[in-house]
Amino acid sequence: MKKVVLTVAIILGGLSTYATSAFTPNPTKGIELTVQEEYKEIKAEMLPKAVKDALAKDFQTATLDKAYVNAKLEYKLDITVDGAASTVYADKDGNWIEKE
Repeated sequence: MKKVVLTVAIILGGLSTYATSAFTPNPTKGIELTVQEEYKEIKAEMLPKAVKDALAKDFQTATLDKAYVNAKLEYKLDITVDGAASTVYADKDGNWIEKE
């Protein structure tokens, strides 16, 4: 009888060890979601006065190539400064926004 109990205990112990090692969850990696903002191209005349003033004040030698706007009224401005192309972002009040 002792051998039967001992055998059952060994078998159950072996199964639980196998089940534990087989069901080790993998550590989950953080999900990185990048949302691409949609900008619509607009004419330079449609830019708010605050954005035009900020551009003239902070980028005096810049030439505005293209202007875009998104649903949040954030403006993407493609400019050329001293022959180098650059992109800057501004809100409707003319405050510069840093984007990656």
